[in-house]
Amino acid sequence: MALQSPTYWLAEHPSIVNFRWSPTQSWGSTWSFLFTAISAYIAAATTLYTLLILSRRRRPIPLGPVPAVHSLAVALISAVVFVGMLLSAEAEIRETRWFWSRTKTSTPFQWLLCFPLGTRPSGRVFFWSYVFYLSRFLHLLRTFFTILRRRKLTFFTLFNQSILIFMSFIWLEFSQSFQVLAILLTTLIYSVVYGYRFWTAIGLPRARFPFVVNCQAVLLGCNLVCHIGVLFLHLLKGGCNGIGAWGFNSVLNGAILFLFLKFYAKKMHSRNTRVSEDEESTHWGSVNLKEKHT
Repeated sequence: MALQSPTYWLAEHPSIVNFRWSPTQSWGSTWSFLFTAISAYIAAATTLYTLLILSRRRRPIPLGPVPAVHSLAVALISAVVFVGMLLSAEAEIRETRWFWSRTKTSTPFQWLLCFPLGTRPSGRVFFWSYVFYLSRFLHLLRTFFTILRRRKLTFFTLFNQSILIFMSFIWLEFSQSFQVLAILLTTLIYSVVYGYRFWTAIGLPRARFPFVVNCQAVLLGCNLVCHIGVLFLHLLKGGCNGIGAWGFNSVLNGAILFLFLKFYAKKMHSRNTRVSEDEESTHWGSVNLKEKHT
């Protein structure tokens, strides 16, 4: 029974199995909330940054253990979402395998990339997609940590943070294909990187190579390969659910990849300077990817 408890709480609990994404049942599931939240984030960040500039304060504002606690919280939440999504995907595959064996139209890996047409945002995997969406708001705090430490606030930081929230929303709104595998990959990397950030924040040794930027490169590379797989399956199988949202998502991911490569080439090959890890991206996919080398 003890071994079954994690599976029950992460994949078989009635609240997870019976989850349904809808404006009446899910907090933050309306378009008005999405745009209001993003607008409030941009306004708050730019206002704080402007006030600090006008105050002519040059020294960083002490934050104490807050950034370390934040990194630990994100790492733990990401680990829980990863395990929950993994168990939920396994349960969904197990329960529908009989249908696939009869129709011979899909395999478990194909389902991870390409939802059948008509898929609705309900059930286990969409519950964890919803939790992932909500967790994106916790990531926004890193922007304010950066500002209070007197680091530069860029347009791309605000843009990319907003876009990542927006993409998480449309995954649910349109039951977009590929989101299960995307969340598994992302939360796995998040748990490692934010665990590393917590490790360094409490004064433990840093890696002797650009750890965070390499993890980001791996994540972007995996996303690129998976997007190609979704397109292939969409053309081969006659359609994947939410392909319109996937197309929009692909454009945004392509822009993020371009900015990442551009910044990486500029900073890693044109300059040989030591920079603080606090200046690296406040989110995944950001172009502000500086990392301290030791």
